[in-house]
Amino acid sequence: MPNLSSLLERSAEAYPDRTAVVLGDTRLTYAQVDAAASQVANLLVSRGIEPGDKVALSCPNLPYFPIVYYGILKAGATVVPLNVLLKGREVAYHLDDSDAKAYFCFQGTPDLPIGAEGHAGFEQTDACEHFFVITADPAAESPIEGTETLGRAMAGQAPRFETVEVDGDDTAVILYTSGTTGQPKGAELMHRNMISNATASDALFGASAERPDTLLCVLPLFHSFGQTVIQNAGFAFGGTVVLLPRFEAGPALQLMEKERVTFFAGVPTMYWGLLGALDDSGVDVRTVAETVRVAVAGGSALPVEVHKDFERRFGVTILEGYGLSETSPVASFSVYGEPVRVGSIGKPIPGVEMKLINPEPGVRDDLGEGEDVVGEIAIKGPNIMKGYYGRPDATAEAIVDGWFRSGDLGRKDADGWYYIVDRSKDMIIRGGYNVYPREIEEVLLTHPDVSLAAVIGVPHESHGEEIKAVVIRNDGATVTEDELVAWAKEQMAGYKYPRVVEFVDALPMTATGKILKRELS
Repeated sequence: MPNLSSLLERSAEAYPDRTAVVLGDTRLTYAQVDAAASQVANLLVSRGIEPGDKVALSCPNLPYFPIVYYGILKAGATVVPLNVLLKGREVAYHLDDSDAKAYFCFQGTPDLPIGAEGHAGFEQTDACEHFFVITADPAAESPIEGTETLGRAMAGQAPRFETVEVDGDDTAVILYTSGTTGQPKGAELMHRNMISNATASDALFGASAERPDTLLCVLPLFHSFGQTVIQNAGFAFGGTVVLLPRFEAGPALQLMEKERVTFFAGVPTMYWGLLGALDDSGVDVRTVAETVRVAVAGGSALPVEVHKDFERRFGVTILEGYGLSETSPVASFSVYGEPVRVGSIGKPIPGVEMKLINPEPGVRDDLGEGEDVVGEIAIKGPNIMKGYYGRPDATAEAIVDGWFRSGDLGRKDADGWYYIVDRSKDMIIRGGYNVYPREIEEVLLTHPDVSLAAVIGVPHESHGEEIKAVVIRNDGATVTEDELVAWAKEQMAGYKYPRVVEFVDALPMTATGKILKRELS
């Protein structure tokens, strides 16, 4: 099994002058991206990074992301992509938990100081030895005293590197996923997991190197959806990845027109935003509709009206899929070329099996077929992770006999199409990001004025759900709703902290003391 970096290397060999990455006026060929990734690999080796070592990366959708990502892989190391919204405390946890030896971090902007938060987290760790600042200007000095920039560190490194051979079961990427235990867990994805999921795009979407796609990347590359379906699949088939660092509907539409985008992937809120901005964007929808070949959605259920409106305005039917970080991530998808069944997550992708099992803890009975049968979705195939890094008990609970227990409840129709009927435990999906209440609750409980907290999702027009905290204050506490929201904002990533706080004297509970969240609103 080849190294995951072979997706870049093979296209660079076959199509060296083809444009691989676009950001504004910057256009990099496959040969240029591959050469820069080789420089990163040489840099890592020069600093003592060995095959199997973990290297973290915090970077928005910029050309540096694939360059560093594939450079880490070339060196035989494991990539640990981190959400760019993490605060210093959260960064430190991820670096420590993954045993990261080096950390590449974009400097950020005044309103999103990724580098400052990243360095604050790096300073709190002991095992992470190297910190590289990614700056917009490769020749610039580091904005963080005592650190070096990626640009200057790469200078003088050879643009060629003999990629480290790996076993298919070696860990390529560790993707962190929140869980009901409160702390995020690292899903270890093997080289064969990631390669098989990326190259499935030929069967799923008709991807072809002979007819390369132009893919608009608005999904964050640190997330499994954008990483596999856009970056890795795009590079595997010699496509051009057009980067947009932060999703804004108007600029996204303008890029679709300017770059003649053929492939778009997004979460439901992005489609909602595109439709809302279309009339004021100045974009000729007919031009966009002529070029868009495929539109795919995931992350949460796509509203029926959004489905219909997008098809009416763009002439393209959105394909919906389903997956998790633990499944690399794609497990099922609507079938390309067949009529879409609105509300369905499609059929298992080639090579993957799905079934419904008894959702009771410790019970894994196969529930079989039937329109009225509802069970927990279990998944098996080449996309299933190795396990949770450093957590054998959690791995054993999640994977039994090769079947991954998703925690999501679903049903299957007579033709084998699956439908989600309920989500994993108490999970909230805010703007396409998975948020687990337990993690938020544990942070809120560290506030000196908070006695008890329950976090729930409440409906929101554009985000799908907003995060709400129902809080019991300590006796004599005076913290206000606004003050607690402001405090939480400083403690947690931007997509996690509660925007709504309600103070109560008591929370509804069962006889055993479990909070009845279904009675909260």
